[in-house]
Amino acid sequence: MTPLPMRWRWGVLGAGLVVAACSRPAQEAETSPAPAPAGQSDSAAIARAGADSARYPYTAADVHFMSAMIGHHSQALLMAGWAPTHGASPAVRTLAERIINGQEDEIGTMERWLRDRRKPVPEASRMGETGHSPSSGHGAHHAMPGMLTEAQLQQLQQAKGPEFDRLFLTFMIQHHRGAVRMVEELFGTPGSARDETVFKFANDVSVDQRTEVARMERMLAELGSRTSDQ
Repeated sequence: MTPLPMRWRWGVLGAGLVVAACSRPAQEAETSPAPAPAGQSDSAAIARAGADSARYPYTAADVHFMSAMIGHHSQALLMAGWAPTHGASPAVRTLAERIINGQEDEIGTMERWLRDRRKPVPEASRMGETGHSPSSGHGAHHAMPGMLTEAQLQQLQQAKGPEFDRLFLTFMIQHHRGAVRMVEELFGTPGSARDETVFKFANDVSVDQRTEVARMERMLAELGSRTSDQ
């Protein structure tokens, strides 16, 4: 038999590869494994977290950031939760609802990240009330930028109507700026924020909180203008 020219042999080989590639999805669909039972979801998440950490190692700074931000977010939820019962204006109540919806989801993300890496998950609600973890000293809330002191929380809780709006916006601006500082400290720590989830989450926190600070500054200015006109 006369040998095929080289370009023909490559053409035949390429056609064979195309046919094989086209037939592969159907074969794989027939032999694809069944979904894992629901009871295996936690172990699968831990395994994925381990694989991610092997590629993008997390640091002690990452763990500290995720743990501390749970407490930071929890205090924002506590503050926002008072809006409906303290005579807040419709605009402030809408803002408070937005903060609750966004930060509740983010707390869930941080808790899963810590749990999947078998790290301690702090008690969020208790941290929100005092600004420190249950196992730390009473001065520990100063370690997290922007956190309200217990006296400031009491002042906000006792306020009603326009005074609540003014204090809420003032204190929440302080609180949000503190969160931005926490992100800056994380990114400024060598080797930190290489974990994909930590990097994306921290970046989102910085962008979202800066945007909300600008919105609250405008709301506070408008509130001051209305008060001076009365």
